[in-house]
Amino acid sequence: MGINSMVFAMRPGLRAPAVFLAVAALAASPALAHAQTAPSRPMISSQPVPSELELAKLVWSTMAMVDHANRSGNYSVLRDTSATGFQVQNDPARLAEIFAPIRALRVDLGNALVVEPRYTEAPRLLQADVFQVKGYFPLRPTAIFFDLYFQWEQGRWKLFGISVQPGTMAPIAQPAAPAQQPAAAQPGRRRN
Repeated sequence: MGINSMVFAMRPGLRAPAVFLAVAALAASPALAHAQTAPSRPMISSQPVPSELELAKLVWSTMAMVDHANRSGNYSVLRDTSATGFQVQNDPARLAEIFAPIRALRVDLGNALVVEPRYTEAPRLLQADVFQVKGYFPLRPTAIFFDLYFQWEQGRWKLFGISVQPGTMAPIAQPAAPAQQPAAAQPGRRRN
């Protein structure tokens, strides 16, 4: 199943994604269509499926690039290392505008580099060359939630779409103190 179109949306704020970027009008490849008509032959993937470590590195490197861009005000590296469709839809000025709410809130995305990402669902293949990964970095008091899309291009996975949202984590439940048990009655001596 191919992606026919994706919608751009900007919803800045604490509870809404700061940015979601993707490209429109992706066509399914003829190889994929052929593989669907001949189910007896297994389809050979031209891109490796990211391992758990590789997936974490993709997520961390994306957060590092966004953090660097937010700190420096220069979104060229983020744009230039992304997939071609991302580059076509977003120039550095547009990216600066899109990430303005995150900068205004002074969210330190660099903190995401010191904790392991947690995934809210398994990475999902949307098309033969595009996958999505959702999750968060469990930081307190402000967690960082992400929804990332990567496309296989030029022999590696490249950023294709991104949503970054600060949010609050539910408070950690403190274990309840054990209830005080009444002191056990000591066996007494019977007096006669």
